[in-house]
Amino acid sequence: MQAKSLSGWAIVTKFAHGRLTLRSRDKFCKLSTFEQTCSRNVNQPGSHNAAVPGVWVLTGHKAGDNAQVIALAEALGWPYVVKRFRYRGWELLTNRLLGATLAGIDRDASSDLAPPWPDLVITAGRRNEPVARWIKGRAGRARLVHVGRPWAPLDSFDLIVTTPQYFLPECANVLHNHLPLHGVNQDRLAQAADEWRPRLEHLPRPWTALLVGGDSGPFVFTRAKGRRLGRQANELAQQGGGSLLVSSSARTPVAAFTELQAYISVPAHIHAWRAGQTENPYLAYLALADRLVVTGESMSMLTEAAYTGKPLYIFDPGDTGSWWRYRHNYRFKPLSHHFAMRFAPRRMHRDVGRIQQQLVQDGRAVWLGEPFPGGGGLKQPDDVERAVERVRALFGSG
Repeated sequence: MQAKSLSGWAIVTKFAHGRLTLRSRDKFCKLSTFEQTCSRNVNQPGSHNAAVPGVWVLTGHKAGDNAQVIALAEALGWPYVVKRFRYRGWELLTNRLLGATLAGIDRDASSDLAPPWPDLVITAGRRNEPVARWIKGRAGRARLVHVGRPWAPLDSFDLIVTTPQYFLPECANVLHNHLPLHGVNQDRLAQAADEWRPRLEHLPRPWTALLVGGDSGPFVFTRAKGRRLGRQANELAQQGGGSLLVSSSARTPVAAFTELQAYISVPAHIHAWRAGQTENPYLAYLALADRLVVTGESMSMLTEAAYTGKPLYIFDPGDTGSWWRYRHNYRFKPLSHHFAMRFAPRRMHRDVGRIQQQLVQDGRAVWLGEPFPGGGGLKQPDDVERAVERVRALFGSG
């Protein structure tokens, strides 16, 4: 991801790692600066310039979705404006009943939606679909690109960029990628490595990065799982006499991460994520580690780790045996996921295990505890390039 300016860089990084949460009108003012940064010194989005389409990027409350839509916009290289929204409590009802509508957002606390309209709208997530379709109704010829799995009919979008955890059919307007989109590139990795190498070089090699996610959908990161992950990662590092580079994330339960740390006896650099932090070694860990251990529920971290081409070990965050035997699975998110997988239409299913299996089958990863096969460097995914090619085709360019 190439930064338009240093200030734009900082905000994109916060989107990518879940560190940007706009909740007050004062904080929302920062968005205006970002919008100007993305479009500075180029034709303004919405000019309907056939040679350089203008782009609106609709972001929401999920860092993973935001990272994907921004990554696609950056890779396209066209001028773009980021639009951020605050949702109303009843958005699910209005979105399902009214379709293309703004009734689900608080317009006073959201980005302005007014002419000049864009040529392209990139969106992700259920909450932004009605907004994208509303914009299409005003912009007329604007193309809509949805990343992930839409709730609206598939023909509501000019292109859908999806991945194996969803169960979308083969359609002319659906691009089936292997992995989610991401904004990590060699320039960003090199910059992070230069910044953090002096702080880590005292640790013995090889370096094993341990990137810890947390609760997500059917997965509940319990204290027992924290202990198991800490023990297995420590054993892996001990095998080569090296060190661990450990980082939690916004979703990591504090109790589980505390248990994990108790099982680390090898030399280690440990970063505990906190809201409002100004420094995060995540990219440096990706750049400098000799191998990577990632919790399997995080699609974004798995994708970014796979991009490096380094040996990748996936920690299985699931439960052994039937899900209903575990009390922690009766929380709302895991319970609703299991009911959706059982009763919802197939197109509304979500199974991240399909991406884990894809990585293993492609030789890009193994399960933590299994030996990594020897051989040369691993082929990096080309999913971002494939998505860019399909988007450009909507405008008759390649």
